[in-house]
Order: sequence, then C-alpha cells, then structure tokens
Amino acid sequence: MPSSAVPARRVTAAMVAERAGTSIATVSLVVNGKDRGRVSAPIAARVRDAVDELGYVVDHAASSLARGTGDLVVLIAPDLSNPFFAEVIRGVRDTLGDRYQLVLSVTERGAQPATSDLRRFERLRPAGILVDAPAAGGSLDAAVPVVLLDAPDAPTGAVAVDYDLTSGVAELVAHLRERGHERVAYLDGTARVATFGVRHRLFQEACAAAGITVSELGARADLTVDAAAAATEHALEAWHEDGVTAVVAAADTLAYGVLRVAAATGLRVPEDLAVAGFDDLPSSSVTAPALTSVALPGAELGRAAALRLLAAVDGTAAEPVALPTRLVRRASTGG
Repeated sequence: MPSSAVPARRVTAAMVAERAGTSIATVSLVVNGKDRGRVSAPIAARVRDAVDELGYVVDHAASSLARGTGDLVVLIAPDLSNPFFAEVIRGVRDTLGDRYQLVLSVTERGAQPATSDLRRFERLRPAGILVDAPAAGGSLDAAVPVVLLDAPDAPTGAVAVDYDLTSGVAELVAHLRERGHERVAYLDGTARVATFGVRHRLFQEACAAAGITVSELGARADLTVDAAAAATEHALEAWHEDGVTAVVAAADTLAYGVLRVAAATGLRVPEDLAVAGFDDLPSSSVTAPALTSVALPGAELGRAAALRLLAAVDGTAAEPVALPTRLVRRASTGG
C-alpha cells in the first residue's frame, strides 16, 4: 500500500532569516560560528532560536561548492582507537580552534593512508587534509593543502611534520648498555609505514656503535597487544637460547604484549628480561612494571601539523618541523 507520508520540507537559510528577522548573511555567520564581534548577542540568539525551532541543518557540501573550499579539515589515520592517535587529535583540534571543523577518518581495515583516501575526501572540498602515518612510497598530492604526519620518507615537495628519532634512540641504546645488556631482540610492527623502518634502522645502527648485538631472531606483529603476545610466545624460547636479555618493541602497544607473556611465563622484568618501546603512551606509566619508552609526543605532532596546514591555507611560509624525542626510563629496564 503506498505510503501517505508527506516528505518533510527542506529548511533553508532564507527561512531561518525570515523567522529571526535578519539577513541570510547574518544567519550564515551565526551557524558557522563566525558571529563573534560581527553580530550582536540578541540577534545571534534570535538566529539560534530560529535554527532550533525550524530544525535547520547546515549543508556543508553545498557551502563548499559555492565558496570553492569548505570549513572542514580532514584527518586520515590508520587506527583512531590507538591512544597515540587520541593525543594527535587533541593537538590538531586545539590548534584549529573554532576556525575549522575537524573530521576524522579511519582507513579501511586499518591500512596505511594512501592516495585513494585523499581522493575520497577531495569531493567534499575541505580546507585541507592531514594524513597520519601514510603508506610508504605513495604520491599523496591533492587539489587542497595536504600535510603528512610521521612520514619520514615523504615524497619530494610534500609538506610533512616528523620526529627526530636520533636523540631518543641514542638515549635508549646508551641506557641498555649501562644496564649491562649485550644482546637484544627487536619486535617490529607489520604495518607498511616508513616510521617503523626508521626506528628499526636507527636502533640497529646505535646498537652497533655501542657494541650491542641485535639478535637475528627478530619478530613482527600487528599493532595489537594480542598479536604482540602471540609473536612473543613464538619467539621467546629462541630468544632465551640466543642469549637475549632485553626486547625493544617498535611501539608501546607491542611492548605490552611482551610484558603480558613475561608475566604469564614467570619471567621477572627487568631481572630476567628487560622491555622497552616507542611512543610513551599514557598507559606505559601504569603497566606492571611501568614501561621504559622513547617518548613521541602525539599532541605536539598534531599541533605542529595543524599549524603547517593553516599556513598552507593562508599562503604563508612555515619552517619544516622535526620534533625532538627523549627516553623515559622506567622499571621495565631497571631505569
């Protein structure tokens, strides 16, 4: 039986302006949060009341088409559930303030962001796009400003904000040397992301310079505690037979898996096996034992990237940024 429901009438800015007794331009300023200092408080209140009464919703896509650009900034990341990305998001949001609305996107199945992800959001005409931990080797250009985060192999000409890992890795290796470790293992991530490759390479180079042997019996895991624990269970006996006394993981999340297996098998940390990671996530200070980690400040990364994006949107110059890193010594290495 045909439905007798009558389609709801689309509420327009003109209807809101008529209800509030003001102009469409004033409605636009108020609903887009740009009324401060430009629209009196009583008129702004009347517009907001009219918006609520009529159920008006701003059509950002249409607005973007009219202006040629939008008031949205898109952040594309492989995994927003990771606490590290929560810090990045906070830094971006605090820096953008009320000027732009931040839209978050997770790539399909946690894959590293690629050119196809940028193309999907270009159709929205955003003001700009932030890409966190992009896939290695891809061309990440777009018709709007793009800033890459944590992308040490960014293509020539790309705008990127990265970490200077050299100091943090040097501190980590010096700390392991001081604690008497001569043979260590490395638990790497499986993600196709350049930053993991840089962490591994710098760690191996620093160990070689310090006279520490990195076991050839390395392991890899997806960036989850469960996957890291499974990889550790598979490799633990071989590491022990190879004389490994410390395990360094490419990310704190992986190190948590090592700590879980150590606790389950009765290994004392750090007496029997020292453990360290990268990121210095908030949880790393409350693990059992607390985790030694190379601190990669996520909020600072987000802030620096947002500032570079704003500079690109405004057409102003911005200096390249390489954020410093440092080692946070905790009980997992006897720190």
